[in-house]
Amino acid sequence: QVQLVESGGGLVQAGDSLRLSCAASGRTFGNAAGWFRQAPGKEREFVAGITWSGGIAYYSDFVKGRFTISRDNAKNMVWLQMNSLEPEDTAIYYCAARPEFAVVTSALEYAYWGQGTRVTVSA
Repeated sequence: QVQLVESGGGLVQAGDSLRLSCAASGRTFGNAAGWFRQAPGKEREFVAGITWSGGIAYYSDFVKGRFTISRDNAKNMVWLQMNSLEPEDTAIYYCAARPEFAVVTSALEYAYWGQGTRVTVSA
């Protein structure tokens, strides 16, 4: 089992930055990690993912060049640096992990989820 706890969300203005953190505990070895988000009335969507080694990162088109995912396995931490935030980025952001080295974009493939952290971007 893996436990995930997100933090770092908040209310910001368009153009601002936020850094989301995800603290992992339990059997974390070998888990790829991802960030997903869910806006009101919309389905949960993939934002970014990173392999277990941290050597490969994947991004959805709508965050490329603005968001950066990173991890430190020694600290059991995953981060999502979000720059140039837009009102469309408003959502609850979830950290997720799957017991495989590789990243996939389907939420169904992730076995472990945090409780989410809310990000609100005002115009």
